[in-house]
Amino acid sequence: MTIAQTVKKGMEQSSWIRRMFEEGGALKKRYGTENVYDFTLGNPDLEPPALFTELLKKTVSDQRAGCHGYMPNAGYPETRKAVADYVSQEHQVALEHDQVVMTCGAGGALNVVLKTLLDPGEEVIILVPYFAEYLFYVGNHGGCCRLVATRDDFSLDLSEIERSLSSKTKALIINSPHNPTGRVYDEESIGKLGELLREKSRELGRELYLISDEPYRKIVYDGIRLPSVFKAYDQSILVTSYSKELSLPGERIGFAAVNPHAQPLKDLVEGMVFCNRTLGFVNAPALMQRVIEHLQGITVDIDLYQKRRDLLCEKLASFGYRFVKPEGAFYLFPESPVDDVAFVQELQAKHILTVPGRGFGMPGFFRIAYCVDEGVIERSLDGFRQVAEKYFHS
Repeated sequence: MTIAQTVKKGMEQSSWIRRMFEEGGALKKRYGTENVYDFTLGNPDLEPPALFTELLKKTVSDQRAGCHGYMPNAGYPETRKAVADYVSQEHQVALEHDQVVMTCGAGGALNVVLKTLLDPGEEVIILVPYFAEYLFYVGNHGGCCRLVATRDDFSLDLSEIERSLSSKTKALIINSPHNPTGRVYDEESIGKLGELLREKSRELGRELYLISDEPYRKIVYDGIRLPSVFKAYDQSILVTSYSKELSLPGERIGFAAVNPHAQPLKDLVEGMVFCNRTLGFVNAPALMQRVIEHLQGITVDIDLYQKRRDLLCEKLASFGYRFVKPEGAFYLFPESPVDDVAFVQELQAKHILTVPGRGFGMPGFFRIAYCVDEGVIERSLDGFRQVAEKYFHS
């Protein structure tokens, strides 16, 4: 007797991100943290805004009865209203509070949505490269992943998406700004995606759902504005967290919001509330719900991430690395001149920790998470240069 085969297989395929992070821990013990340049995890190094700390102290000090008791499974009505009001303004739709479900981060939101939507064997389209946990989240609920390539610049390949849509398709997940590439899908491509899904829904005689995973929505550069999936396609569901924009990854607070024009709206929302409870998430943390109620639209200083992006891109390009310049998030996804695992190991020999592209379904690339102190980037540059000289200038 052993553990479930699906779990055993999943463990064997487990995240390259965590694997490289753990190897980095051993390097740090041997050489000292200051001499190891860790770009493995998308773990924001910026501290949350000062307002967060003020609100947290105030909330913790609240002595009213019931502050730490059970709440409605969808979350506090006042928090859901604050979220709905902000999303309504941001997306120019009339979202009501009862179309929002507060969740334990974006991961919790995705699992709640997929549990609500999927019958066994139904397919979810996942774009390559992808956040690796998508595969496990879909599998958690009996679904099957249909992997679909993006274009060379990581933009949407609508022809490939169209070829992949079938009677088995239930949903498509998009992530913009994108992990691991930093790509932002522009308004034209999102609009055309909406048109394609509408046409295919009519043709197939079933609803195709668009799930937009947006934890990096506020982290965009060069004046870019993100389009609204709610405006582009009625059968859309937005999932997100406050982990990145407020630097709160450990607090596990996020939400799922259903497009007010989605059908069947009542069933979708009630199904999500039911799944939020029965999956065991039960409620998003009470303290965090009360705090983020007052932090809608507040972010860390995004200019600091852009400054790091610019430094890293300028230097790596001068060394010969090839990549698509990120438009958002805090990841760079350069090409690898040789096998990506071997190349990552070459960088590791210089105490630079990155993640091979095969961890995101795309061998031949590697990911750099530049949500680290600028000094870490600067100290790593000589190592990046030395490895580049071996492969790009030999």
